[in-house]
Amino acid sequence: MSNHFPITLSLLACTLLLGACSDAAKDTHPQQLVSQRVAVFKKMTQTLEPLGLVARGHKDYVKPVFVEGAQALRDLSGQPWAFFTADGNYPPTRAKPEVWSQPTEFKQAQDKYLASVDQLVAVAGSADLPSISAAVNEVEKSCKSCHQQFRNER
Repeated sequence: MSNHFPITLSLLACTLLLGACSDAAKDTHPQQLVSQRVAVFKKMTQTLEPLGLVARGHKDYVKPVFVEGAQALRDLSGQPWAFFTADGNYPPTRAKPEVWSQPTEFKQAQDKYLASVDQLVAVAGSADLPSISAAVNEVEKSCKSCHQQFRNER
């Protein structure tokens, strides 16, 4: 037996124990609807963050970069909603029951968000920083409003 065997075994045991200590619930649904929508929302957040930095004056406005970011956000913005199906309400979801019990209101929140993203795309190439800032703020506001109404905090 190799002298490295006890070290390897110890590392493996530590890894397994740490994994067992994780408080993150696993998405065991066959279609992994929660995991899929979370992944899209994370991409949306990562795409919006640099636009927000420009809107708040923490990053320079570079027209082609900003336009590309706004368009990427629009491309992503229609994706997560397909994963909020009737069988998509299971742990580890953070979605409130209202997503399913108030589908009209949830759809209205989606539409408001999509309209705000469309407005951002419309002004993205204008170099009109006050309009761009206002559009980014509306996108962020629609996200926050939807979260307050339809997402449980941890």
